[in-house]
Amino acid sequence: MVKRLIISFIILLAGCANVNEQGPSNVKQLEQTIAKQQTTIDQLQEKNEQLQKENEQLKSEVNQMTSSSLLSVALDVVEALKNKDMNALASYVHSTAGVRFSPYGHVDIQNDLQFSASQLPSLWSSTQVYQWGVYDGSGDPIQFTFQDYFDRFVYDVDFANPHMIGNNVAVGTGNMINNIQQVYPNGSFVEFHFTGFDPQYSGMDWRSLRLVFEQENGQWKLVGIIHDEWTT
Repeated sequence: MVKRLIISFIILLAGCANVNEQGPSNVKQLEQTIAKQQTTIDQLQEKNEQLQKENEQLKSEVNQMTSSSLLSVALDVVEALKNKDMNALASYVHSTAGVRFSPYGHVDIQNDLQFSASQLPSLWSSTQVYQWGVYDGSGDPIQFTFQDYFDRFVYDVDFANPHMIGNNVAVGTGNMINNIQQVYPNGSFVEFHFTGFDPQYSGMDWRSLRLVFEQENGQWKLVGIIHDEWTT
């Protein structure tokens, strides 16, 4: 019995010795594995940060290209307006949305008139009188032929040679609420602005023309022509 206990004790000691001998080796191997994994993680994080920087740079370049393209199209459109070239203007109009004409900065989706691209060329010579909304202040109806409306509420000053241009930035501000973002949530706009003409009015005779565009098949297409001025 005593002999068996001694043998069992010796075996137990031998087992403990074996564990102690293997323990440090396993720990060292585990530490090496962790170190390798940490190195891999660090490399991946570094690569991810680099990719994020490259992505931000690409976004910036795309935004610059988009803004440049938008401004280029807007300049072409304002030139067509200056020349009263309705055929050229029609070529920039959105094929399904058409173009909405707004006499003031607050777009009235219920009353502002919309026309398709195909309607524009014949409008210039049309004698039909339309109601384009109401005058600020008096509330009287704005009743004009297209040509008369154009001369008063589209190209009443030389917007092709403005004092300032706002690329997706509203420049002229008055008492009316500018709701361009709400009406055209998918749109971008270019504003052609005059700060004023007669010094005695201290800038209250400012004028703006905002051309609103939306993307259609990768191209900027005109959806809104918004005239704006000081309102009471």
